[in-house]
Amino acid sequence: MNWLHYQASIGIIAFSALALGCTHYSGTAEQHAMAHQQAHAKHMDLSMFAKDAFTEAPTIVDCETAAGTKTTCYQLITDGAPAGRAPGPFCPRTISDGADVSGAWFSKEGHGDLVDLTGEFILKLGEYYGDEKWMVYDTKTNQVRYTATKEACLGAAKPDVEAQYMQNCIECELSYLEDNFTRTFLIPTTPIPAAKTSRVRTAGIALDGTELSGSAPVDAILGAYTIAAFDDCGGHINVHQGYHYHAAAGCTEHLNSDDGHAALIGYAADGYGIYALKNAQGEEAEGLDECRGQTDDVRGYHYHAASPSENLFISCFHGETVRPSGPDGHPQGGPPPGADEQHPQ
Repeated sequence: MNWLHYQASIGIIAFSALALGCTHYSGTAEQHAMAHQQAHAKHMDLSMFAKDAFTEAPTIVDCETAAGTKTTCYQLITDGAPAGRAPGPFCPRTISDGADVSGAWFSKEGHGDLVDLTGEFILKLGEYYGDEKWMVYDTKTNQVRYTATKEACLGAAKPDVEAQYMQNCIECELSYLEDNFTRTFLIPTTPIPAAKTSRVRTAGIALDGTELSGSAPVDAILGAYTIAAFDDCGGHINVHQGYHYHAAAGCTEHLNSDDGHAALIGYAADGYGIYALKNAQGEEAEGLDECRGQTDDVRGYHYHAASPSENLFISCFHGETVRPSGPDGHPQGGPPPGADEQHPQ
């Protein structure tokens, strides 16, 4: 039996066991609702992921959630690079560079699309943020200051930016990652509704195999007079997470239904699908709960990503996230080892 067939069998077994248990179930209305949600939860569809999203075939392993629930998880191992495309470009090189050779950044409005990180944007940063101290370019050469080496990347791509790398546009390369760099994601095979919602640090995994990250520390970034440049897909690189997304800009969308619903972009760390903000008609999802989720008969409970400049994908976890084995003890929804609040850009 191959892993895809095994995946389907596990989903059917889990669903059948839950449905059977409902016949004799007793408890509060809230408990009944949670049992109903779990019984109708849609497990992850691994066929939606891009070719080469994983470095080895996904497996199903025993795991335990942060709430102490013993369950099974998909173990997904990736290499920190988006499958099917090369990241970038990120920082412009001169103040005359246009959008075709540069990336993007959050809008100061905190919602809507990303703004183009053009040379002109760099030139007018002081005006844009109302702070004349901004000077991320050389006034004599009109060259943009950016982190052009691994050393500069390491010194700048963190909240406590080293002094010599302030007033820089920050970009890093995949070549800076350690040899044989991997990321491992543990995600419940069947989502488990949580008794209470929980905080998002790492939102989940995109369909190209890279991380859907938690919120970037924008105040710290701007406070150091730096711009942690994204490419047009809303992602960038550091040596702890590899390439990771901070915005849903459309690069990992996969239409997996014919009902006009928004496209799937990835899966949250609790196993529920994350879909784009807008449906096929360009309409934004309505009636979302506090985590940016809703339920329908086709997809069960699922999330809709926020607009690109909101600096988040989802607001909280509706389901239980997994505590991986190992000394760090972070739930799967938390930061990767070594990155806890220190390297989240």
